[in-house]
Amino acid sequence: MNEVTDARKLLLSYDMKPEAGQEYYQFVLGRYVPIMQTLGLEMAEAWHTAYGNGPDRMLVFVAQDVSTMEDLVDNETWHALNTQLLKFVTEFRYKVVRYKQGFQI
Repeated sequence: MNEVTDARKLLLSYDMKPEAGQEYYQFVLGRYVPIMQTLGLEMAEAWHTAYGNGPDRMLVFVAQDVSTMEDLVDNETWHALNTQLLKFVTEFRYKVVRYKQGFQI
């Protein structure tokens, strides 16, 4: 994907609840990511903050065009997924940015 496209990145950041552990991973890998794919997004990156300040996790999804991303943020399925994710995380935030290769915040 080049930087001239209409693509967008969805940046999700949050802290994991200490007790979430295996249930968190099962939910994210077994439900969250596959459902996001059915909504037209592709998981591109996953980051973990090992040292310093910042969210524990950042997940990055890519949509090929603006309309896919606009549809997502209004989608009830996506809102329901995030409600389920909140069982395992705190400080949940997201933002949409224009696609650029490499790490973005």
